[in-house]
Amino acid sequence: MYLTGKKHLHFIGIGGSGMYPMAQILHQKGYYITGSDVNETDTLQKVREMGIPVHLGQRAENIEGADLIVYSAAIMADNPELAAARESGVPTVERSVILGEITGHYSDALCVSGTHGKTTTTAMLTEILLDGGFDPTCVIGGKLPAIGGSGRAGKTEHMVCESCEFVDTFLKLHPDVAVILNIDADHLDYFKTMANLIRSFHKFARMATRCVIANGDDLNTCVAVAGLEDKLITFGLSPSNDYYPENIAHPGGVHTEFDLVYRGKTLAHFHMHVPGDHNILNAVAASAAAMAAGATPQQCADGIDHFHGAGRRFEVLGEIGGVTVADDYGHHPTEIEATLKAARALPFKRVWAVHQPFTYSRTRMLMDDFARVLSHADRVVLSEIMGSREKNTDGVYASQLAEKIPGCVWFPAFPEIAGYVAQHAEPGDLVLTLGCGDVNKCAHMILRRLKERFGA
Repeated sequence: MYLTGKKHLHFIGIGGSGMYPMAQILHQKGYYITGSDVNETDTLQKVREMGIPVHLGQRAENIEGADLIVYSAAIMADNPELAAARESGVPTVERSVILGEITGHYSDALCVSGTHGKTTTTAMLTEILLDGGFDPTCVIGGKLPAIGGSGRAGKTEHMVCESCEFVDTFLKLHPDVAVILNIDADHLDYFKTMANLIRSFHKFARMATRCVIANGDDLNTCVAVAGLEDKLITFGLSPSNDYYPENIAHPGGVHTEFDLVYRGKTLAHFHMHVPGDHNILNAVAASAAAMAAGATPQQCADGIDHFHGAGRRFEVLGEIGGVTVADDYGHHPTEIEATLKAARALPFKRVWAVHQPFTYSRTRMLMDDFARVLSHADRVVLSEIMGSREKNTDGVYASQLAEKIPGCVWFPAFPEIAGYVAQHAEPGDLVLTLGCGDVNKCAHMILRRLKERFGA
């Protein structure tokens, strides 16, 4: 147990979406936390406001005094802090191992997995349990306004945990309830084949001590949970599932209504304030998990009614001169397609997709799919690819993707994108930045340029 007997934990890359909530939880549990990161972000400011010292820039001396070093998978082996820790003999551990250790401390760990929708579903589930008085601990991949961040330490045995399949990190968790939203082709640079990916989800499902809540309409998910029928609960749009929605209605704007049904019995009427039919499925899955934790159907409906989205999930950032700017974390073709379809269903004149491709391997393997789904937008603007943990060994560039999308333009830097979009966007347009890197910075640049243009 890495945390046993430790007092001072140092987080390399503390501003990352997976690191920040763990720092919140362990800070609240009494550990002395320090951290470092390479870019100034709003998240780093939130960390400082908690009283956690943060170093901007990563240097060997930053780890002084720490008796455990926690790093994310995005940290390269030659990182000066990680190298210094290994040279000094201070224990070092990847964040997923610590997250797994944390989940093992709770008797009701609700672990939400799936290629798409994890953050929104985890946030919905957290909102339901918070509103219902369950006081959960949670780790979410995006910010939830109800908790002022992406993590919290509750005082009960309930824990909600977003569970990512990347490099099999979710196999380090200790789920009591395992949720599988869907399984799609992603992270194939690691898994190599869909069969390997499905096999990992099967291992994750087998680890659940109480039940598995799985998308019964998703073929890959059904393959993954085969043989686990004794603890299986299904959800989906089809009435063949245990939980499913009926009487779906879209009264206007981003609002959706539906009845939640369990095996033919109507449980509660739901009002939802996030767009897209994919979010109906997320709400049904979150409700099934919440009821497995002891929530009532009405508590689920109330929680969903109070949920207005997680950070960077179709997050509207502002409207200047009649141009609405929103930001979304979508970085896989399936996610981008769902988001753009939801956007096209709203009353905007044109939809702009400003996309930052993430990792060279994903862009190369799924380039035709990216071109197809981005074409749902009226205007497409690309940035250069954010390589993250990868080197561009295959010579993959955004210009190659741009050539496959009619009318697409691309720019190497965000200031150029912001200037172009702000100059050409018209009143009534929606500008939607898409990507899991730092393209949200571009969204804020666009807002500033729009203010300059319109004198707002």
